[in-house]
Amino acid sequence: MKQKAFIFDLDGVIVDTAKYHYLAWQKIANRLGIDFTHEHNELLKGVSRGRSLDIILGIGNVEASQEDKDAWLIEKNEDYMNSVANMAADEILDGVMPVLEWLKANNQGIALGSASKNARPILERVGIIHYFDAIVDGNDVTNAKPDPEVFIQAAQLLGKPASDAIVFEDSIAGIKAANIAGMTSVGIGDANTLHEAQHNFSSFAGINIHFLETLVNS
Repeated sequence: MKQKAFIFDLDGVIVDTAKYHYLAWQKIANRLGIDFTHEHNELLKGVSRGRSLDIILGIGNVEASQEDKDAWLIEKNEDYMNSVANMAADEILDGVMPVLEWLKANNQGIALGSASKNARPILERVGIIHYFDAIVDGNDVTNAKPDPEVFIQAAQLLGKPASDAIVFEDSIAGIKAANIAGMTSVGIGDANTLHEAQHNFSSFAGINIHFLETLVNS
């Protein structure tokens, strides 16, 4: 069997931390008089923390000093980390573990490619960090998705070219990044939203061994 590089986003792909991000951002938005909805929150998928704040301020036409922005970013992250501190294995999304176990059993390279700066502690809390041969997160990259930097670094750490990399993503920005890098993109979520992905599944529960074998042997 060939060896490929399988790269996973974190939020919304492996675990559902999006709800914790939303609540933390909503707290700040409410205080600023901004009506921050679940629809608005979709704009933040795959986006860095700083850029997310800029998007929220733009929604409310709110201007702020860099000092205020820095304080809000710290506050948001503290709220978020308080929420994820109690995460456990039962928050791993349905269907993820069979995929990770099959990849590990078949000696495939597994990496994380996430904008989150908290990826490592989250993977530790849910008990799956040992599945990953490489982790590239928001602490390791300069450019946010759709720039492909995070995925390119992950593939390099696994010792594979872009053409041998498969990316699992739930965001438009992440799918674009994978496609720009010349990698195989697999959308996890709404197929209409992620229509630029080469393959689409509503969740990992729809991914079977035959599909994984096809990816490896292609």
